[in-house]
Amino acid sequence: MLWIKALHIVFVMSWFAGLFYLPRIFVNLAEDGSAAGPVTERLLKMARKLYRFTSWLGVVAIVLGLILFLYYGIGRGEGNGWMHAKLGLVVLIIGYQHACGSLLKKFEQGKNQRGHVWYRYFNEIPVLLLLAVVCLVVVKPF
Repeated sequence: MLWIKALHIVFVMSWFAGLFYLPRIFVNLAEDGSAAGPVTERLLKMARKLYRFTSWLGVVAIVLGLILFLYYGIGRGEGNGWMHAKLGLVVLIIGYQHACGSLLKKFEQGKNQRGHVWYRYFNEIPVLLLLAVVCLVVVKPF
């Protein structure tokens, strides 16, 4: 079980590394504007690859988490309300991942309507989600 838990933590952290960096690429794309050129194409290529890679990291992290929850029973039973809250946050994280995919498509189609400042705020969402998840898992407040 400890190997599964260790791998789950590694894949969650790797998933979040991608979720931290992908919106940062969006900031650069938004600053570049609608100018089609080699810099924009390179940023789009980086974003596409990172989105794909990050998606797979998230899938593995979720599968490992489900193994811990369903097979080993971590977070099940009485007094584990923190797990329900954590699972709710995981749903939000998955939604954030999909939102990144939607925003990437808009950049690819040249239909981005948001400025770089909006993306700077959007970039902070995974930090808050990770903070909440870690606090729930470590402190187990309910």
